[in-house]
Amino acid sequence: MTKKSCQQLLKEYELKNNKINAEKINFKGVNNYDVYNITSSFINEKEKIIAGRVEKRDSEDSKVLFFKKSKNDWLYDKSLKEFQLQDPFITQINSELIFGGVEIIKDRESENIISWKTNFYRGSSVNELRLFAEGPKGMKDIRLVELPDGKIGVFTRPQGEVGGRGTIGFNIINNLNKLNKETINNATLLDSQFEKEEWGGVNEVHVLRNEKLGVLGHIASFDKDGNRHYYPMTFAFDFKKQEFSDIKIIAQRSDLPSGPAKRDDLEDVLFSGGLIRKNHDKAELYLGVSDVEAYKLEISDPFIEYENNNFL
Repeated sequence: MTKKSCQQLLKEYELKNNKINAEKINFKGVNNYDVYNITSSFINEKEKIIAGRVEKRDSEDSKVLFFKKSKNDWLYDKSLKEFQLQDPFITQINSELIFGGVEIIKDRESENIISWKTNFYRGSSVNELRLFAEGPKGMKDIRLVELPDGKIGVFTRPQGEVGGRGTIGFNIINNLNKLNKETINNATLLDSQFEKEEWGGVNEVHVLRNEKLGVLGHIASFDKDGNRHYYPMTFAFDFKKQEFSDIKIIAQRSDLPSGPAKRDDLEDVLFSGGLIRKNHDKAELYLGVSDVEAYKLEISDPFIEYENNNFL
């Protein structure tokens, strides 16, 4: 595996013949609130829905709401639970819905955000979801995947003294009851993925045909003016050998129409929400854009090459 900077990976991406169809996702029923950092669409009690982060343009006090398809738009479904969280994610383990998001922690006096943690819920459907685990304070981008042997892979992202600006870790637990702060903190770091001043995290994990893991995530950096640059990326991970492939960027902001941003420094931010593999070597990539909008991109399936070639 070769460690490359965001700029190196972006140059490699731009040299490819990237054919992308970008479709803005319109959400109804939330007045003038922004909806972004969405999950991919999924089935809840036979109905297709999307979870999205919903907040005012000048605030980070967000809720996660659920939206159902209504003609060409997605309509807020008031019959489903709402959660005081940011950046929702979903997966399935043992045919059970696993849902999570980031809870912000505020100073009692100033109301400023001083930390955050990732909460995990499980249930047969959205309205049956119940809290079953919490991540360590200060850690986002914790993701789960059911492994072929029935155990559970746990991807983490420590920051600070361990992890720097944000490094991906991995651990294996026997079942969901073993998901706790200790098993999350004991994850082995996948070193040498990011430059010292850059960072990344996992957003979703797919088990591939060869039983390797196809990881959808993001890689990010600051420029000299303090602006953030976030790119959707993928890599393959052999959890048995603890080996991983090179990272590759799979989309950039200029692939999409221009639009508003929450702040000037967030204009070049694409946050991976989920990916659905389709027929004919295509995939649907769900994205939060500039902390304001949500898009669905039709792209070439980024995981096929990990299944067809020996990348590890």
